Amino acid sequence: MKVGIIGSGGREHAVCVSLKKSRNVSKIYCIPGNAGTSLIAENVNIPIDNFEKIKNFILSNAIDIVIIGPEKPLVEGIVDYLEAYNIKVFGPNKAASQLEGSKTFTKNLCKKYNIPTAKFGVFENVKDALIFLENCNLPIVIKADGLAAGKGVYICEKKEDYLQAVHEIFEGKFGQADKILIEEFLKGEEMSFFIISDGKSYKKFGSAQDHKRVFEGDKGKNTGGMGAYSPSRLESKNLEKKILDKIIEPTLKGLNKMDISFMGFLYAGLMIVDDEPYLIEYNVRMGDPECQTILPKLNSDFSEILSSCVNKNLDSNKISWHDDKCLCIVLCSKGYPDKYQNNVQIKNLDKIKLQEGEFIFHAGTQNNDKKIFSNGGRVLNFVIKSNDFKNCRNRGLELINELNWENGFHRKDIGFKVIDK
Repeated sequence: MKVGIIGSGGREHAVCVSLKKSRNVSKIYCIPGNAGTSLIAENVNIPIDNFEKIKNFILSNAIDIVIIGPEKPLVEGIVDYLEAYNIKVFGPNKAASQLEGSKTFTKNLCKKYNIPTAKFGVFENVKDALIFLENCNLPIVIKADGLAAGKGVYICEKKEDYLQAVHEIFEGKFGQADKILIEEFLKGEEMSFFIISDGKSYKKFGSAQDHKRVFEGDKGKNTGGMGAYSPSRLESKNLEKKILDKIIEPTLKGLNKMDISFMGFLYAGLMIVDDEPYLIEYNVRMGDPECQTILPKLNSDFSEILSSCVNKNLDSNKISWHDDKCLCIVLCSKGYPDKYQNNVQIKNLDKIKLQEGEFIFHAGTQNNDKKIFSNGGRVLNFVIKSNDFKNCRNRGLELINELNWENGFHRKDIGFKVIDK
């Protein structure tokens, strides 16, 4: 089987590594890929927003199944486009991708089907938003309505914070903004919960905890994710039942009533308050870096799971997992998530000797004349699978120190809520 993967991050490298283990997979193409994917797949230099070129390449190379990694092409309708040419694609269509592409769509779905979420208001201009905020209790959460690469969320503790948030969003910091979402601040602990669906049935696909803030102790600006661990320390059979019964199933049933079928990964970003789950937001793909902590624990053949989804027979596939812990530390370019320098050489990577259960997934990297250079804010993911989270973190930090990349920085406290409690 020939497989195509759309994307260029650490998530896509992790997907490549999982598929490479399958005896069913004869060839992997990564569009466009990175320096890491080039070691196990053929990178294809086509921009992910050029649907026609992607389609032509898939057809001319007889690729059997295509996996869409990032959210932007999903929200823009790449699945619908490719399926029109009878290409088998794993990922939700444009209608289903509204769950991530429009926060107001998701909030209205929650309201209609009594899915627990924070109270909210939607505003289309600065004036109305500020009038509403004058009467709100602080802290308050303000979000850009569309895609913002995980960064368009403000937790505002004083008036100056919400004034800045409203003006930045409407002035286009995260792309054109026609609406903003203002919602109550829920005090609890976050959890990432994943399912995989074929449009008819679904199965749980792990849990994790992301670390969004740039600095240790969850301080500083939001990022795309500085690290993660899996499973979440909050995971329990009782909580899982509540999540499925109160959030996942009403969502899928609500979509079905709108004649929308969801096929792909659904990632529920949750806030757990007194052992009750509340939906913060949906993502319509695997999280990054959560994916890098979940796939290494997968015992089943990943290609068979994806094929069963595309062929609408996921029910017949039993998904099994290794009973391990997994933790990821993201090495970033200095200055991220603000301005940072690209094209800085990363030396010593080839000198690092990885043991079983240890991975370095590439994110923002590129090859140039057989050397590896940085090509983004989040550059490398150091992932360790072990029976103990503390061992995972210690070994990950050891490997980062071995690399000794002078242009990088990372958080040293990933997993602090489960390790240092």
